[in-house]
Amino acid sequence: MVEPSAFRTHEVFNQPPPLEGYNLFSSDAALIEAVRREGADWALDDLTAYGEQLGTAETLQHGALANRDPPRLHAFDRFGRRIDWVEHHPAYHALMGMQVAQGIHASPWSEPKPGAHVHRAAGLYMSGQVEAGTSCPISMTYAAAPVLAQAGASVRALLPKLYSRRYDPAHRPVAEKSGALIGMGMTEKQGGSDVRANTTRAAPLASGAPGEAYRIVGHKWFMSAPMCDAFLILAQAPGGLSCFFVPRWTPDGDLNALRFQRLKDKLGNRSNASAEVEFEGALGWLVGDEGRGVATILEMVGYTRLDNVLGSAGVQRQALAQALHHARHRTAFQKRLVDQPLMTNVLADLALEVEAATALAFRLARAFDAREDEPETLLRRLVTPAAKFWVCKRGPILAAEALEVLGGAGYIEDSGMPRLYRELPVYSIWEGSGNVVCLDVLRALQREPRCLEAVAAELAPLAGVDRRLDAQIEVVLSAPRQGLGEGDLRRYCRDLVVTVQAALLARHAPPIISDAFLATRVGGERGAFGLLPAGLDLHGIVDRAGDGLT
Repeated sequence: MVEPSAFRTHEVFNQPPPLEGYNLFSSDAALIEAVRREGADWALDDLTAYGEQLGTAETLQHGALANRDPPRLHAFDRFGRRIDWVEHHPAYHALMGMQVAQGIHASPWSEPKPGAHVHRAAGLYMSGQVEAGTSCPISMTYAAAPVLAQAGASVRALLPKLYSRRYDPAHRPVAEKSGALIGMGMTEKQGGSDVRANTTRAAPLASGAPGEAYRIVGHKWFMSAPMCDAFLILAQAPGGLSCFFVPRWTPDGDLNALRFQRLKDKLGNRSNASAEVEFEGALGWLVGDEGRGVATILEMVGYTRLDNVLGSAGVQRQALAQALHHARHRTAFQKRLVDQPLMTNVLADLALEVEAATALAFRLARAFDAREDEPETLLRRLVTPAAKFWVCKRGPILAAEALEVLGGAGYIEDSGMPRLYRELPVYSIWEGSGNVVCLDVLRALQREPRCLEAVAAELAPLAGVDRRLDAQIEVVLSAPRQGLGEGDLRRYCRDLVVTVQAALLARHAPPIISDAFLATRVGGERGAFGLLPAGLDLHGIVDRAGDGLT
């Protein structure tokens, strides 16, 4: 009889351990420095504890399970009654519970203080690294809260439920729940980004004043997070396109007439439900004045676009972390991958991109903290859409390169890298695709010329630091004055973002980071990652990005 061991063909070795049991906050030097620098140093202990919770094997498994088992729509119960209930995997609810308990959905509004938006930004940045699909309802609730605070009394009554740190996924009226979340529905089949083409109609039940009730008939092609307790939507009222608050349940305790048709089968963001919906006389309340719907929505869009930048930067950080971890544990040709010159160059280049994205995202978060400061308001008005364009465009390219660090193993679903790769395009599309946000930059320059003055003030301390940066600053400040055509906008947005990133790194990052960024990003065209020139401290850059990863 042959012993079983005789059929063993090989021993498994030279395989990296899983990246788990690590702290997503304390392992990220660029994140720690950004939080300190931008005004939330009081939150370091809290964020360290949250980063540890996110990095456990159990939490990371929740992320994988939530994405692997996407939500399901149950339009009817077994008796044929409409229920329009969206079922999620328990892992999704576990992650949502963690984020609501952390206050990422509303803490800057429920507990306002200096640095509150920066603190909250760090939580979102880290949470998306575990599973980005949870970010959508969290972000929309955060963006909706300040708008709802200015709405009618019946709508404002919901605020304590929004501010609650108890996550309650139950499908029942808000009055019976311990917490609530907000979704949004703007896009229709015929309009896409052109929301003024919306055909959904809202008829007033009384005088049509702000805060009063309407009946809504129409549809939405994308209703984000349909499991939420209420939605902000756009519809054509007698006075023009207007914003409405539409709850899942009416005040009488009946299911509102939102009829979900199906859930979208999406490229990524699969743990988050996105629905097609019809309104069959749904009850809604006017938020703001009739005809001011776009202005109301744009107030929220500033916050959600900030979250696009934060979310994309966070997922990019996770892709980098996975690549670094693999390269430090895997050997080829008798050397660790991380020590192979070509690989060192690629990893250092990825690390530069992530650090620049992180620095910019948290500088913008500080600008949102300073809501009453006019220069900060002007800065974020111009730079936020530009940052959404460039940071989010770079994301899929970075993830593809990070995936390749793992080789064929990175192309396999179990590695988690395909999930990160699929996740990143949504940040570029949601809340205004690339061309739309570039046009918004042009609109800001035309309607608020002082935005450029705010950028000039931000860049002024860097005058004379580096001739390349001086030249780039001149390009960014002079181009609008010379006249920008629509065809120039993508290039201009890239130049604006890279210049602000370079300035932030020159002021705050170690010289090994700022020198490399100035040498490779300022001026000229960018190609693939891994093209850093000789003479840079590549190992120093890689070590900074990877210290703290197990």
